Amino acid sequence: MLRVVLAAFHLVALGIGLGAVITRGNALREPVTTGSLQRALRADALWGIAFALWLITGLWRLIGETEKTLAYYTHNTLFLTKMALLVLILALEIWPMLTLIQWRRALGRGTLLKEAVTPVTARRIATISHLQALLAVLMVFAAAGMARGFGVH
Repeated sequence: MLRVVLAAFHLVALGIGLGAVITRGNALREPVTTGSLQRALRADALWGIAFALWLITGLWRLIGETEKTLAYYTHNTLFLTKMALLVLILALEIWPMLTLIQWRRALGRGTLLKEAVTPVTARRIATISHLQALLAVLMVFAAAGMARGFGVH
């Protein structure tokens, strides 16, 4: 039963995260308003929660060997590809995460929206968000192949 629950939460996290990162990107592509920024920040919070759940359930499944052995994963090229994509998503997230934290703090201190948030920066984060969504979809393709035995030598 643990296998089923972990797999289900892993997939739910993927769905929530994918929707959240796309929503964040879409909101930041719009003209910067209080409403669009609030949508982006809510979506960003969901993206963070989903990513944490995705990571926790994935590590549990890997280290706990609930599906396959650790050796199976570490010798599977599709799994390694999936992990490389995950690391790339994480690397791409550093700058947006730090920037959005700064925006939250500035707005919390009462800084005016137009002084805290620049449209150029918002569009850059939107582009990164959409790229992260694409990378997550590529991870799904790698996972689907891996689940069917591909990637093993």
